[in-house]
Amino acid sequence: MPTPASVMDRFPKLDPDFVRARLGRPEPKPRVIIDTDTANEIDDQFAVAWSLLSEERMTLEGVTAEPFSFAHHREGLIRSTEILERGGPANAEEERFMGGLGGWAARLVEQGISAKDIAFVGTEEGEQLSYEEILRVFEHCGIEPAGRVFHGSPRYLDSADDPIDSSGARFIVERALADDRPLYVLAMGAVTNIASALLMEPRIIEKIVVVWTSAFPSYSPFCNRPSLNLVQDPPASRLLFDSGVPLVYLPGYHVGAQLKISLPEMERFVRGKGKIGDYLHYLYANNPLHRMFAITGTETKTWVIWDIIDVAWLLDAGYVSTYLTTSPQLDDDLYWQHPNGRHPILEAFDVNRDAIFEDFYKTLERAP
Repeated sequence: MPTPASVMDRFPKLDPDFVRARLGRPEPKPRVIIDTDTANEIDDQFAVAWSLLSEERMTLEGVTAEPFSFAHHREGLIRSTEILERGGPANAEEERFMGGLGGWAARLVEQGISAKDIAFVGTEEGEQLSYEEILRVFEHCGIEPAGRVFHGSPRYLDSADDPIDSSGARFIVERALADDRPLYVLAMGAVTNIASALLMEPRIIEKIVVVWTSAFPSYSPFCNRPSLNLVQDPPASRLLFDSGVPLVYLPGYHVGAQLKISLPEMERFVRGKGKIGDYLHYLYANNPLHRMFAITGTETKTWVIWDIIDVAWLLDAGYVSTYLTTSPQLDDDLYWQHPNGRHPILEAFDVNRDAIFEDFYKTLERAP
């Protein structure tokens, strides 16, 4: 369903030419806030570290913590394992139901792990863990976090017209209105804090550019449910595409998904590069999602460092290929729809994977 008209009436109607201009390349050393579910896995830590070590290239004003939870998978995962334990899908409906959970469920069954025993944190705990992880990244980068790290929402939006007050959302509003230069909000998780900030002060759509990675390209026919960043808070996700805020949309599938890194690369180019390099290597070697998803043989597998695409787009025009299009609408079933009269957005269609990681590695050389 589209965001209700009563909500949309709150927002200034931006001239399409103004939006297109805002979606051009950032000015030198742009103002930045990172909004992140940092403890969700290991990619956000790479993105935050890259930004903290690149402050001659951006003005990082602060980092806000997003809630996260995988709990929405629990019931489906339990049912999927039960289907497999009795011999597999009995009909087409069960086969469709298992869908993306089938591989996860199969690994659990193979290893004798009960889906009921997997601990899924709730949103409040997820936000707290993310806040603590942001502080940890600051510490390992040798940078003082005081006045620059903020708690975000402890839950997702209940509806598109009900913002959640938090120090993170208020910080976004405050910094957006503090300067005439645009504020780039690099969104690396659900967009609850950003949606709340927009609802709390709709005028900030004239002041900010949201750079968000999630889901499938806007032209994709697929359901966006597999995207954790989008599926956790559908009202916030819809608001981002409906409000008219200048948006740089960086699809995860299969644009950001190209940003994979291997254990040999971690050992050669990341480990030993200061405290933060050692910490990122530790996270890679002890990835919590390997345990949650029952992934074995990790030495021969790569991992996607999704969220560095936000930083890559900001830093260099040659790192992320984009085109101007019109904003899609997210329907009740989380498919893209394309009604007439929509506003412009900038969308990515490719990345220069090697150049991005080469820049990241070079930046790590300066780590204390």
